[in-house]
Amino acid sequence: MESAAIRRRTMQAVRSENTQPEMVVRRLVHGMGFRFRLHRKDLPGKPDLVFPRLRKVVFVHGCFWHGHDCARGSRVPKKNRDYWIKKVKRNQERDRETLAALRTFGWKTTVLWECQLRNEKRLETQLSKFLVRLV
Repeated sequence: MESAAIRRRTMQAVRSENTQPEMVVRRLVHGMGFRFRLHRKDLPGKPDLVFPRLRKVVFVHGCFWHGHDCARGSRVPKKNRDYWIKKVKRNQERDRETLAALRTFGWKTTVLWECQLRNEKRLETQLSKFLVRLV
């Protein structure tokens, strides 16, 4: 059985910024020649990558934490199930509210899921289509 101290240490190690999936996207986008800002606090939801001149933002979501419909995202821990179901549902509500607010302010948004990062070619194509600036 897991002690409270171990669980607490484990949860404290979970980061919201500069995560491994986010770093993968940042390296790829930078290598594509795009420059961006990180975690702008003045925008709803503190987007992971912000492209101010393009008025576009990218969120990199962990499948588990944001309830993606993939195998990892649909998994619910056996212990404390009600807590985790409620937590993920609230995260999904907040994500919807954040995207709606950004669109209201004239920002274009995209969400990249942790499971999508495995196919780098497809990811690069998706990002290229999103970030291309039509004059």
